[in-house]
Amino acid sequence: MPRLKSLQFLPALLAAICAFSMASPVMAQDWPAKPLRILVGSAPGGGTDAMARAVADRLGPLLKQPVVVENRPGASNTLAADLTAKSTDGHTLLMGVSTAHAIAPHLLKLGYDNNKDLVPVVFVGAVPNVLVVNNALPVDSVQALVKLAKSKPGQLNYATSGSGSTQHIAAELFKDQAGVFITHIPYRGSGPALIDLVAGQVQLSFDTMPSVIGQIKNGRIKPLAVASAKRNPQLPNVPTMAEAGLKGVEMSAWYGIYMPASTPKAVQERVYTEVSKVLAMPETQTRLGAIGADLTPMTQAQFAQFHADENKRYGELIARKNIKLD
Repeated sequence: MPRLKSLQFLPALLAAICAFSMASPVMAQDWPAKPLRILVGSAPGGGTDAMARAVADRLGPLLKQPVVVENRPGASNTLAADLTAKSTDGHTLLMGVSTAHAIAPHLLKLGYDNNKDLVPVVFVGAVPNVLVVNNALPVDSVQALVKLAKSKPGQLNYATSGSGSTQHIAAELFKDQAGVFITHIPYRGSGPALIDLVAGQVQLSFDTMPSVIGQIKNGRIKPLAVASAKRNPQLPNVPTMAEAGLKGVEMSAWYGIYMPASTPKAVQERVYTEVSKVLAMPETQTRLGAIGADLTPMTQAQFAQFHADENKRYGELIARKNIKLD
């Protein structure tokens, strides 16, 4: 009898299961139900901020909801990642950057699991780091900078958007290859770091192309080399680090949209589709191309594999070079 009684509830149970299984597509169709926000882990004016705003400006009309960029700088870009991982509103996205998702996990104790609590959704693009110096610094080449740094050990300061950033890692590689000692001054984002670089409070930086290209083109700072395998179209007369005599100093920052791992797959697919449309727009490509971005498309699965590969690459590099946070 107990078994027979439990079977009486079977039709209702099956109906509930069917209703639940049908709910996800319906939710995806109705999503977004309110304005969205894209969190950025650095201050306004940096590369991550530029990427986020380029996407947000065109994404809103496609989703028929406002898309707002919120800057939450701190902890090597991981504060915004932490907030996104723990968000439950279903309408929070993150403009992730390699600093937070491939470097910081090997240097910081995080309040979330970088590989489980966030899911890579759309790869946006990558930009090279550029070695730039204050105009007052009496150097016009990498070799001249190396000579000056060797004559003044510890007296030249380099700015970064924070400890554990690509700027920090690039500078450590530079120090190792050139055999120099320069002092690290971390900031809460590229924007404030660049202000002090222009003002002469710090002498050099290995910042990302979007952060520095405007100041380079208006003559307020000097570029000495790009930390990429080949020259960048935006700076065709600026040599690569290898061309300047320092092989092995290659560093690029990459960016992508992440969402909480609890996000329904159908919503992830919607975000992938709509952001991909934004990235394919000629105006977006022109806007991001102007700051030196490489917009190589990836499927979501390819982005997930890229995320895993970059974590392994940086983890091995940080261990091999014994890089520590200041």
